[in-house]
Amino acid sequence: MKRSTIRIRMCIAIAIMAAASGCKQNSSAPIAPKPIAAGAAIVESSGGKQSGVSGFALKDPLVVQVNDDKGTAVAGALVDFHGPKDVAFDPIAVLTDSSGQATTAVTLGTIAGRYAIVASTPGKSQPATVQIVETALGYQQQLGSLLADQYCNSCHDSESSAERVSNYDNLQVKPHAFSDGDTLNKMSDADLTAILQHGGPALNRSALMPPYGDTLSPADLRALIAYIRIVSDPPYEPSGTVYARK
Repeated sequence: MKRSTIRIRMCIAIAIMAAASGCKQNSSAPIAPKPIAAGAAIVESSGGKQSGVSGFALKDPLVVQVNDDKGTAVAGALVDFHGPKDVAFDPIAVLTDSSGQATTAVTLGTIAGRYAIVASTPGKSQPATVQIVETALGYQQQLGSLLADQYCNSCHDSESSAERVSNYDNLQVKPHAFSDGDTLNKMSDADLTAILQHGGPALNRSALMPPYGDTLSPADLRALIAYIRIVSDPPYEPSGTVYARK
């Protein structure tokens, strides 16, 4: 097994153990706090579209904001969070703060995939809701995520961070984000494998995409593709006959 893969697998194990140190919260609803105000709309402020380890808390909290009918933030409004039965929130119900925001920590379910989370506020005349999607990664997708961080995101992710400066703006041909389902969903796993192994010219794409066939193992390539598929927006649906759906 290649050293890079060994290091990444160790990182996954450490991440899972670290996540396990904060055990899953009980999602049974406590007594809701009593609101002192009501708004007309609720919107996501931050924390949506995250990816995290299945069965554990997301890195960043989910923050939503309640506004009145003029778009002004409302303090003291009740916000409830709910989702699939194996998703937990801490807290599950909270009053908005002085900036009209409500914050909760989200623990994802144990099955890899997308989770639709709903935040709602009663409102003055009718409830207002907002849906946020978070993604739980299984082991293979976690490996793919770490490989993407190590080899791909410096070009494919246009956003820079303190840990990684993006090279995206310096490239004449802009790479597709791994979440770009409109483009990548049309490509087969075999096509993605060919590009990852042999570089962009393998499918008459940009020569700026280098080959990784000598760097990544076949299992690494499958993990990267699994990660690309799970973060795709719109969601990836395999071609062929589908006999059953959840």
